[in-house]
Amino acid sequence: MLIERVSYKGNPNIGIYIFVNDRVAVVPKDADTRFIQAVQNILRVPVVTSSISDMEIIGIFIAGNNKGIILPHIVKESEYRAIKSVFDGNVSIIKTRFTALANICLVNDFAAYVSAAAYDEIRDAVKDVFDVEVVEKGLIADIPTVGSAAYINNIGGVIHPDASEEELRFLSNLFRIRVDVGTVNFGVGFIKSGLAGNSHGLLVGARTTGPEIMRLSKVFGGG
Repeated sequence: MLIERVSYKGNPNIGIYIFVNDRVAVVPKDADTRFIQAVQNILRVPVVTSSISDMEIIGIFIAGNNKGIILPHIVKESEYRAIKSVFDGNVSIIKTRFTALANICLVNDFAAYVSAAAYDEIRDAVKDVFDVEVVEKGLIADIPTVGSAAYINNIGGVIHPDASEEELRFLSNLFRIRVDVGTVNFGVGFIKSGLAGNSHGLLVGARTTGPEIMRLSKVFGGG
């Protein structure tokens, strides 16, 4: 698995600007050619440019796995159509007071882990759209926005460095993957802010250090 450092308009918090699974990547409309090429070359998926409610921070609003994608109610019809046009899985707009769906939902193809605050509102939709066997609720390192404190796919997962051994074991069993603690962008524990990836590769923020990349490589089998 390839791992490459990138930034978006000089910002190393790339995870807030990208949604990606093994089948498609969604990047902001204003992304330049070099950024799009990095996404295509490392993550090896078709790229669609869009926004959510005219905002660039796509990675905060969209959650999904390889079977389904959920969008917040603020998404515009044209934005929904743009995403649906390149992803033939289930794309669903969730009617909930929460809009930062990627911050409250952590998911791969086997399970979903949802913030306790949002669990009752989105549990059924998450289970149906993502077609997962189980949906659990909880925290990571006492952080309610579980999706912001971790990154997982079908190969492995990295979570906030303050997570306990018990949390590591629980999430590893839940998602059926190896899970370890780590950081990005020179010590940031909110992993999702500085990482976007899939089963093919990982993009990390430009401030991510060599030791941080080595740790990711051990979890995800990076080359």
